[in-house]
Amino acid sequence: MQDYLEAAVRDVLTAPEARVDDQVGYAALLLAVSGAFDEADRLVTQWLARTERPVTALAADPVRARAWAMLFEARGGRPEWAEGLPPVDLDAEERAHTASLRKPVSDLEGVLPPGPVAEVVKHVASARPDRIRTALADGDLARWAASVGPHPDVATLAATRSLAPALVAGADPLGWGEWAGTCAGALVAAVHSRYPPDLGTWPELVAEIMRLRGRPLLPPPASEAAIRSAELRLGVELPEDHREFLRTCDGLPPDVVFPRLLGTADLRAENGVVVLSEPAVLLLSAGHIVEVDPVLGTTVHASFRAALVRHAALLAQAG
Repeated sequence: MQDYLEAAVRDVLTAPEARVDDQVGYAALLLAVSGAFDEADRLVTQWLARTERPVTALAADPVRARAWAMLFEARGGRPEWAEGLPPVDLDAEERAHTASLRKPVSDLEGVLPPGPVAEVVKHVASARPDRIRTALADGDLARWAASVGPHPDVATLAATRSLAPALVAGADPLGWGEWAGTCAGALVAAVHSRYPPDLGTWPELVAEIMRLRGRPLLPPPASEAAIRSAELRLGVELPEDHREFLRTCDGLPPDVVFPRLLGTADLRAENGVVVLSEPAVLLLSAGHIVEVDPVLGTTVHASFRAALVRHAALLAQAG
């Protein structure tokens, strides 16, 4: 599991776009067949929001498209992200899939490179049933799971209409269900690193944070007089980007992943350190923005804006 996740994250961070789409599409199906549909939906939704790619890129081949269609039927409907996937004839897809599961494979399949010779040999070489596909045709999830390798063909599994209800009900043949949250979280974080949002001006950044928090109303700004009064009381000059924040909104309420950001009236200084939040985990010390986390340790942000951009990224990943 760990080897797969490390390779998938590496691809999302560095591989060409087509490979990123393939990895996200595979991971979403892997999460779905593990019963973690909420995590699959979260991964795809975040990929869509960051890349603005067509959702059809996640189901570029017929088997993946068929797999999602069978899962949606078993779930009783499509999630919002899937509206861009074209509808399919489920009965026709089921017949085609069943035939493919029972189709014999040549003993030389995959040995020769694609070409005329391989096509001739394929027709004259001895053939046998494929044990992995036969297990799916027989509806034997345990036998399928015991036969697959480190990169199981989860699309072919999910496309098997008779097994889709069991997968939706949480059968989890690969035993990866408990690992789903870790997998989705790591891949969502990689998507956000690969495709960072352009949050533009301070009003745009604060508006995006409030939107992600589910609070569309922007808090009122501080006046120049209030900002200057706070600086005189604190005995320090606030960084220009913090002043821009206060000009945009005079503090922010707390959120599950961030403390309350203090407005001009509540900013305070303790031993030369300006406390910017409540609880006092975001500090201005010697011109540096320091975030103190009891679990993750201390982080020195490049600027006050950088701390809020990081906050926005965490909110987006959690969504």
